[in-house]
Amino acid sequence: MKMDTNKTTATILQTKQHFDVLDGLRGIAALAIVTFHFMEWAYTDASKNFIGHGFLAVDFFFCLSGFVIGYAYDDRIAKMGVLNFFVSRIIRLHPLVVAGSVLGLLAFLFDPFGGHPELYSTGKIVLVFICSVLLIPLPVIADRGFNLFSFNAPAWSLFWEYMANIVYAFVLYRIGRSYLLLLTLLSALAICFVSYRSGNLLGGWSGPTFWDGSARISYSFLAGLLIYRSNWIIKNKLGFMGLAILLFLAFIVPFSKWNWLSEPFIVLFYFPLLIALGAGSVLTPGFKKLCIFSGKISYPLYMTHYAVLWMFGNYYASHKPGTQQLALIIIAGLILLVGAAYLVMVIYDIPVRKYLSHKRLAKQKAGGV
Repeated sequence: MKMDTNKTTATILQTKQHFDVLDGLRGIAALAIVTFHFMEWAYTDASKNFIGHGFLAVDFFFCLSGFVIGYAYDDRIAKMGVLNFFVSRIIRLHPLVVAGSVLGLLAFLFDPFGGHPELYSTGKIVLVFICSVLLIPLPVIADRGFNLFSFNAPAWSLFWEYMANIVYAFVLYRIGRSYLLLLTLLSALAICFVSYRSGNLLGGWSGPTFWDGSARISYSFLAGLLIYRSNWIIKNKLGFMGLAILLFLAFIVPFSKWNWLSEPFIVLFYFPLLIALGAGSVLTPGFKKLCIFSGKISYPLYMTHYAVLWMFGNYYASHKPGTQQLALIIIAGLILLVGAAYLVMVIYDIPVRKYLSHKRLAKQKAGGV
């Protein structure tokens, strides 16, 4: 009688410790990146943007992902198999890739504040949408800043997340800690090179900066995986609020001519330290529900917010709201986007993932796997 892989892995996950503080920090990072996206429309000069380094939240995501993937799969991927690993990751990640693409397409076609969909043929729009759904980079829409994924700009990081998962399944889970350390050090050099050449680590989202994304995912994912395998978990009593403040400080570091030094420092040392502290921190009961909610809402918020951001950008360009009005719009926008992300999660993402998981389990049982 063959083992039920799905049931076994689910049981393993239920018995593992859950890092609630890290979940909470993931939500803080998601809010930071959404706020940054609002602010970068209003302040094209990043030195005037109070959260000018909010984009580094993506590097925090990458580092956290490496830690979590190692924790969740290192001891079971050999038993479950590479194919099952990929299916698990697709079920977890891809429904929101599709949702973000659909919302982005609707925003492109029906933006009440501007946009020029009439400049593009139906065939081109359909092709860009299909590529967005399938996570195939196609930076061809000028009105979308030649993003890798014109209908959902943040999907560029998901593309690299998928690449990291592929490399993990075929290479990283098989290698020892010494080789992992070597790869991490080499990718740290790549981060430093990218930062020195470009003056910052903002790239990865567009055609011209495509390979910058490779350097960003390589170091941070490897660093997170190395933290887990080395058991670099620092016991502390900073708690969720203390670590949330420390994380937020990274995003409000002033944007300056020294970015090529400050940003690598944050990515190479500060974020891995926060992951190690977050994994070892004691969570007070009063923040448990907040951290769980924060962790659950982070990915839906990240993958669905940018459709609204394009409309906000066109509104800002055409109406030029004053500072007070702008502040009210951004605060209201953040609240509404969190609410919308929650609805997407509850009405669409969770049911779709449950359906796909049940179908997968039924197929495995029918096949005797």
